[in-house]
Amino acid sequence: QVQVVESGGGLVQAGGSLRLSCVASGRAFDMYAMGWFRQAPGKERECVSAISRNGGNTYYTNSVKGRFTISSDNAKNTVYLQLNNLKPEDKDGYYCAARATTSVTTRFLQGNDYNDWGLGTQVTVSS
Repeated sequence: QVQVVESGGGLVQAGGSLRLSCVASGRAFDMYAMGWFRQAPGKERECVSAISRNGGNTYYTNSVKGRFTISSDNAKNTVYLQLNNLKPEDKDGYYCAARATTSVTTRFLQGNDYNDWGLGTQVTVSS
């Protein structure tokens, strides 16, 4: 089990950028595949992006392709989500999740695939 803490959310105007950070501590970070999810009240949780242990396999939901970028820094036990050209519909709580895995290339897209979650960071985009 790892402790997952997100940061970096905030209020930006449409077209602006944010960088979300997720620190996972307590176990060897390089044993974990990571994912970013978002969820608005009353809506289903959605996988926005995911990354494999070795960083070589990434996923983006269609609505964020070309605007969001996921990356990881094993030395800092941190995964990042760069959010560019933000739109009002990107407004949500963003949650980071960790999944221990023996596979270095698999990324996981379902919430049920993950064991450890952070409390989330709020992204608000004004039009």
